[in-house]
Amino acid sequence: MPSFDMIALGCGGGPSEHNLSSYLLKPCDAHWSEGILALEAGSGIGALDKLLREQPTLFESDQIQLNHGESSLCTAMEVYSWIRCFLVSHAHLDHISGLAFTASTVGGRRTVFGLRRCLEIVESLLSGQLWPRLASWNADDDLPLTLQDLTGRSRLANDAKYHSVFPGVSVRTMPLSHGRVDEQRTYHSSAFFVSDDSSGREFLFFGDVEPDSVATEPHNRNVWRAAASKIPNTLDTVFIECSYPSGRTDDMLYGHLTPEHLVAELTALAAEVVDARTRTRQPNSSQEWDSDQEPVHTRKRRRRETAGSSSRGALAGLKVYVIHCKDDLQGVYAEPIHRVIASQVRTLVEEKDFGVEIISVEQGMKILILYRIQRRSAEQFGP
Repeated sequence: MPSFDMIALGCGGGPSEHNLSSYLLKPCDAHWSEGILALEAGSGIGALDKLLREQPTLFESDQIQLNHGESSLCTAMEVYSWIRCFLVSHAHLDHISGLAFTASTVGGRRTVFGLRRCLEIVESLLSGQLWPRLASWNADDDLPLTLQDLTGRSRLANDAKYHSVFPGVSVRTMPLSHGRVDEQRTYHSSAFFVSDDSSGREFLFFGDVEPDSVATEPHNRNVWRAAASKIPNTLDTVFIECSYPSGRTDDMLYGHLTPEHLVAELTALAAEVVDARTRTRQPNSSQEWDSDQEPVHTRKRRRRETAGSSSRGALAGLKVYVIHCKDDLQGVYAEPIHRVIASQVRTLVEEKDFGVEIISVEQGMKILILYRIQRRSAEQFGP
C-alpha cells in the first residue's frame, strides 16, 4: 500500500546546532534521488555529512552501482541536492537555518511552503541585510528559493483545503500558538496534515507548540478536532514536540510542552475522538457535521452529553512520535534527554489507558509510515 519513508536528519530542540528540526520525506515507492520533501530546515548539510559518516548506507536504495559491482556511497551534497521543496512550520532559526546556509550552495530552485507570516520572516532574513537575497515570492525571479503561501483565505485562518506541495503529496496547514512576540501578539507556528494523494491517508506533524491551557490564543483543540474522526483508520501517526522534561514551570515554557502538558493535549484528543465516534448526523443530511464549521455552542453541548463516555482505548492504534527535546547540557540525566522525556510521557499516558504508543525519535532514525488495508501503522528502525 502507499507509504512514506522519513529520515530524521535532525530532531532536537537545541541549542546543539548539529541536531535541529529537519526531516526528509519521500513516497515509499520512489527513490530518494527522485526527489525529497523536507519537513523543516534546521539542520542541513553538516548534520547530513555527520550522519552519512556514521551510517554510510542510510540512503541505501540509492547507492550508485559502478561497472564492477562496487558501491559508491552518496555524499551529503548529493542527498541534499535531491530536496525539491521545504515545508516550514515557523521561522525560528532552529527550523530555517538550513535554508540560509544551503540556498546558494546547492544548485537548483526550491519552493518553501508555509503560513504567510512565516514566509515573510524568511524573506526578511534572506533580504540582503542579515543574509544575501536568496528568496522571492515570484517564481520568475532568478533566486534559489521561491516562497509559496499555504495560509488560505487570510493571513492566519485555515481554509480546510489540502494544497499540493510535492508529486502525490498534499498538505493542510493549521495555525498553532508558540508563545508570545510581546504582550499584545502571539507568535504562530503550524501543524501539517500530510496526505498521500492516492490513498487519502495522512499523518499529522506539529511545529513547536504550547499547551492550550497556557496559550493566550489557543489553537490545539481545533487541530485535534480536525484529526479526531480520522483516527486510526485514516490517520494513525502524530509527530509532536515535548521540549522539556517533567517539572518545568509554566512561566518557563517559552511556547513549548512538557510531558504533563503533552498528556493533557492527548487527553483533549481522546475526548475529541470519543466525541467524533458518538456524533449524531446532521439533520436532513446523510453527511456528518463538518467539525471545523460546527457552532461552538453545539460542540460544547455535545461534549457535556458525552462527558461520561470512557476514553479508555480511544487512541488505540495511534503512534505519537516525540520530537524537539532540548539538550540536557547540565548532565542531569544518565540517559539521553529524548529517551527520558518519552519515558515520562509514556508513564503518564499509561495511567490514562488511551491505548496510544509513545515513541522517541532519534537523529538518523528511519521511519516507515506504512498504510495497510483497514488500518495503517508506522514502524521505526533505529540508526
